[in-house]
Amino acid sequence: MATGRTHRPATRSRGIPEATVARLPLYLRALTALSERSVPTVSSEELAAAAGVNSAKLRKDFSYLGSYGTRGVGYDVEYLVYQISRELGLTQDWPVVIVGIGNLGAALANYGGFASRGFRVAALIDADPAMAGKPVAGIAVQHTDELEKIIDDNGVSIGVIATPAGAAQQVCDRLVAAGVTSILNFAPTVLTVPDGVDVRKVDLSIELQILAFHEQRKAGEEAAQDAAQAGATAPAAAPAPAGPERSLTDAAAGPAPVVAVTDVRENQGPDGDVPAVMPA
Repeated sequence: MATGRTHRPATRSRGIPEATVARLPLYLRALTALSERSVPTVSSEELAAAAGVNSAKLRKDFSYLGSYGTRGVGYDVEYLVYQISRELGLTQDWPVVIVGIGNLGAALANYGGFASRGFRVAALIDADPAMAGKPVAGIAVQHTDELEKIIDDNGVSIGVIATPAGAAQQVCDRLVAAGVTSILNFAPTVLTVPDGVDVRKVDLSIELQILAFHEQRKAGEEAAQDAAQAGATAPAAAPAPAGPERSLTDAAAGPAPVVAVTDVRENQGPDGDVPAVMPA
């Protein structure tokens, strides 16, 4: 089986847009679920719904792969799994190193989805000497002093950074200098890398903040709707009696005063209050 150092994915050379590349894993996940249920074919509408995109966008994305499906039949599930896996480079072995074996790094090491998707955790690396030799997910942790040798020995081209923010850039620089050309960054900081190095950032706090924004907006919309409904159901105020319907007491008191109609903005008090009645 080829390793990551000798083969690179063909997506960019084929001119597939980055937005399409970002959606290919979504299609692959949906197709893999169908394959596990022994579903032979799937329509663009069904697959688009499972992947969370619209069917027109899916058909456009698949056209970049040279896959157009069959009218009245749909797409062959197994063939699409192969096509997308090949395009993403998942038909070859990708050795990965994880640097920073704290709680997050250990959780990543124990994640079972790497192996099933073409990624092999080649090494776990940490700066704490006390961690050296300790097994995590069946792999002995190695010290960062060995980082360059580990990368060279295993032909690693993908590195995962799960260190604190303050150490992330230094680790990144060492990974790049050792030959790593793709980095998945879990550290809460922005990394600076040279041209030719790809970085994907995963920041859980940012994702939570975005969700908080949407929750706040939904709460505001619900409050506005409640206020509108309350206004619609409130009883209307009784109209003031017209001139001919004045009471006998009012008539005895003499003619009604004349009220001047003016622009209320011209009669605001010093605090912006508007008098209820402005006599002529």
